Amino acid sequence: MSRKAAVVALTALAPISWGSTYFVTTEFLPPDRPLFTGLMRALPAGLLLLALTRKLPQGAWWWKSAVLGALNIGAFFPLLFLAAYRLPGGVAAVVGSVGPLFVVGLAALFLGDKPTVKSLLTAVAAAFGVSLVVLKVGAALDLVGVIAGLLSALSMSAGVVFTKRWGRPEGVGALALTGWQLTAGGLIILPVAFLIEGAPPALTGTHLAGYAYLAFGNTAVSYFLWFRGIERLSASSVTLLGPLSPITAAIIGWAALGQALGPVQLLGMVIAFGATLAGQLGPRTPKKPEQAEQVEPTETFSSAEQRVQEVSMDLEISAVRR
Repeated sequence: MSRKAAVVALTALAPISWGSTYFVTTEFLPPDRPLFTGLMRALPAGLLLLALTRKLPQGAWWWKSAVLGALNIGAFFPLLFLAAYRLPGGVAAVVGSVGPLFVVGLAALFLGDKPTVKSLLTAVAAAFGVSLVVLKVGAALDLVGVIAGLLSALSMSAGVVFTKRWGRPEGVGALALTGWQLTAGGLIILPVAFLIEGAPPALTGTHLAGYAYLAFGNTAVSYFLWFRGIERLSASSVTLLGPLSPITAAIIGWAALGQALGPVQLLGMVIAFGATLAGQLGPRTPKKPEQAEQVEPTETFSSAEQRVQEVSMDLEISAVRR
């Protein structure tokens, strides 16, 4: 396995983890509290990473972190939940699956990446495959839900592109940058959640366990891998890993909840997974000179962040050796 393949495999763990969100939300969390759930995913994880890395933004990175936190977390989570509640039968996942097409356009505009026939075809194939996996016959469309779904996909896509465009400041690792974004996104969701949903619900041990998983495994670790992948892969390559999330959700629904998987859903999985693989076959995007100096700033990391980076590199090395 090549080094790029190892990076892709580690980055893919993020959308695979996100595919478990629906199962955890429905089986372990209090019902009808999507904004509070988004808050509990983002803010505790961000504060934990801030405590581990002990680094705060400097200069322009205060507003850049706020923008990235809003795009990747603060706006994305509420819009995604709104679409999920307004669009039944998996329509929200279908609307959200147009994200790779948004990335193709935004990358051309802000990164100078010219769209290719391959990138457009793989993006369309991914969306089509996801639609076969999750779309139910007779699913209703809701205008507010469709707009929210499209805006959530646009928000996440813009977050990917601007994360790629801005990179990270010298001497700051991906773990610290992840903490900045999660904290900023959580603080954006905080007033919205309390304004719309009111005071937090009474929580049981089961609820706390579910929130702990979402905050740390599903969010802190997953977003660290996701942002790290954005840095090392092309924007379109990373975004085309997104279909792994609905595929994982469908598999968990079949295995844990007894939901049926028919021939159409299986065909959709094959198409979506094939588009995901095709999206990884292009050459790795070369780093700009100023970005190359930022790849291994280990001498300036805090000890906690350095250990996480070393573990991540060990995983890549072992994957290459295999």
